[in-house]
Amino acid sequence: MPYFFSGKPALAFDTDSKNDRVPIGLIGCGGMGTGNINSAKQWLDVVAYADADSGRAEKANQDFSEGKGDVYADYRKILERDDIKTVHIATPDHWHTKPLIEAMLAGKDVYCEKPLTLTVDEGKLIRKIQEQTGAVVQVGTQQRSTFNRFVKAIAIVRDGRIGKIKKMTCGIGGAPSSPEIPVVDPPKNLDWDRWLGPAPFADYRATKEKSRRRAKHSNCHYEFRWWYEYSGGKLTDWGAHHVDIAAWALVANGQSDAIMSIGGEATHPVEFVDGVPQQTDRYNTATNFALNVKFAGDVDVEIKNGGPNGILIEGDKGRLFVNRGKVTGAPVEELKENPLPEDAIKETYKGFDPIENERKAHWANFLKCVDEKKEPISDVHSHMRALNICHLAGIAARLGREIKWDDKTEQIVGDDVANSMLKRPYRSGYEIEMSAPEPATANG
Repeated sequence: MPYFFSGKPALAFDTDSKNDRVPIGLIGCGGMGTGNINSAKQWLDVVAYADADSGRAEKANQDFSEGKGDVYADYRKILERDDIKTVHIATPDHWHTKPLIEAMLAGKDVYCEKPLTLTVDEGKLIRKIQEQTGAVVQVGTQQRSTFNRFVKAIAIVRDGRIGKIKKMTCGIGGAPSSPEIPVVDPPKNLDWDRWLGPAPFADYRATKEKSRRRAKHSNCHYEFRWWYEYSGGKLTDWGAHHVDIAAWALVANGQSDAIMSIGGEATHPVEFVDGVPQQTDRYNTATNFALNVKFAGDVDVEIKNGGPNGILIEGDKGRLFVNRGKVTGAPVEELKENPLPEDAIKETYKGFDPIENERKAHWANFLKCVDEKKEPISDVHSHMRALNICHLAGIAARLGREIKWDDKTEQIVGDDVANSMLKRPYRSGYEIEMSAPEPATANG
């Protein structure tokens, strides 16, 4: 059965008519942003671009709009435009929450890359504003739209094929370390202060050695992932994908996803005091870790850098393993003789029909939900339930001790230092603007 939105089959919907395409603004024009737009360009008309790196914004404008789109340094110019109802946010992690909240308040629907937040408290505000505005927000966890692997695995769990889940293991790989990275002048096309945005001021750092046409080691493009100032390391990079699948499996199986405690071991490339890295000249996120999350209902989830990349789900009737290349295990083999019910995949996918290619399917799901004002497959509420696991694991790793969690109050129990890490101050001038912008013309 073909997947439909707006009355047209998604894979066949390919037109140059602007009347049939969705005008969209792109905030963050790096690899993820342009890659996502490229996968959905048959449905999108990108009319505006914003990036702190003018070179990236100009290149994206040429690639997708033949240079005819509007290019801004300040993303708020896009939010001011009443001709743009949909935006894609693909900035570095520390720049997700602020434009997402401001976009929702401006009446936009948003496809935002993961992880949505740097902190637990940012997630609380995002959930509140989404409920307040009714904005459709799709999180870029495309694994939720991989039908022949991840959705299939969840459908198997949902159908009771592995019984009650007892343990899950998320192998997500470790973060790299770096040599000392020198302070240098930022590239001329990069507004470094704007790139830092809400994060504390820091010098721009980069090595002379290049990799993929960028500095091999830096605190900017792509390499921001390995700095707690801008990300959560592998725990919020790959963890935001695989831990999300683990949390989805619990809910799909009718089990609680309430966190009780998180502890374990982690190795960092720099010294930490009360969760704060003591060196500023090299990567600081955990390189090796084995962290155990205890859930209500006597379920353990291990998040580790070792072992195969993917999720092992173990129940009292069987187990399966799933990653981006395969889904294996006895419950999978048994489908040959005892297939899932005909509508199992569709029901697992919130009632939407599947299509091939997870990036394309994820966009098709988002655009259909925008059209019909429905909740997308990767909504902010389920995402934050899973992402909180990653954030709390990061806090436990940075402090080197177990933390206990009160799921009802969303607070860490009996540990003031750990509890203070549920939020971070925003740098002056880059606070979240909690009022909707005034509408502007197409040219600002």
